[in-house]
Amino acid sequence: MGLTAAATGASAGIDYRLAREATLNAWREGDLSTEQVCDAQRELRRNAEFCGVDTSTLCPVCEREGLVEVTYVFGPRLPKHGRCVTSDKEMARIDARKSASQGYVVEVCTDCGWNHLVRSRSLGG
Repeated sequence: MGLTAAATGASAGIDYRLAREATLNAWREGDLSTEQVCDAQRELRRNAEFCGVDTSTLCPVCEREGLVEVTYVFGPRLPKHGRCVTSDKEMARIDARKSASQGYVVEVCTDCGWNHLVRSRSLGG
């Protein structure tokens, strides 16, 4: 499950790989501390543990398995803090709405707390 164009037949949206690499390069060069890049909030870590989708890749910071993607959607008729979407069916239902929403996928390490926005796109409308 994820926020991909193939999953819902919509546009691809925005990919944040370059920003991710810039953050990791700043960390590797010592411009950012580990505490600054591994700062996932408690709710994000909980959602990562229980609702995250395994990426089958190692965390770029701690190099352990446990890197997952968590999808959030914000928009009308959703909680103000957004909804953590856990299935393709739920994503398709939100995407079919007439009102526009915005979806975000965040990668999170369940071990060290690394987190970064991976991609976003508009839904519905």
